[in-house]
Amino acid sequence: MGRIIIIGYMGAGKTTLGKALSRETGMPFYDLDWYIENRMHKTVKELFDAHGEEGFRKIEHNLLHEVAEFEHVIISCGGGTPCFFDNIDYMNQQGETVYLKATPDVLHGHLKMGRTVRPLLLDKTPDEVKAFIHEQLALREPFYAKAKHTLDVNLMDNYEKIKTYVERLKGMLSL
Repeated sequence: MGRIIIIGYMGAGKTTLGKALSRETGMPFYDLDWYIENRMHKTVKELFDAHGEEGFRKIEHNLLHEVAEFEHVIISCGGGTPCFFDNIDYMNQQGETVYLKATPDVLHGHLKMGRTVRPLLLDKTPDEVKAFIHEQLALREPFYAKAKHTLDVNLMDNYEKIKTYVERLKGMLSL
């Protein structure tokens, strides 16, 4: 297995599952956002603020091409990564792409539990966040749907559920 690239909306559990799969398989795990932050010495939010979304997406595109050259790795991408440039087609050429598909309610639940700063959700009320998730998911679904594999995920709120999804993912990818 060369590369496993996990995509999906923010809050779907890409990093959680990627780390858990890495522990199970011994394959190194890279979170693209963390990789960007380490290479650029700025947070994703700072990059968004300094360069706007378009500027950030160019940086993200370039660093996706860098990290996706690594051999035998698991990569989780930001929610928007597959939706810009030719990123989803490139990811499909580079490895096994897995779309973590979740309902807007599940995503909202994960985002409420999360501790990460999400630049696109700042200054939004809970109702605005729900509406935003619905709108964004509708726009992004055609890109996500191009992944080679789709794993339906529900609330990953405990270790046993995460372990179950890792087992499903391993079966799906014949690991």
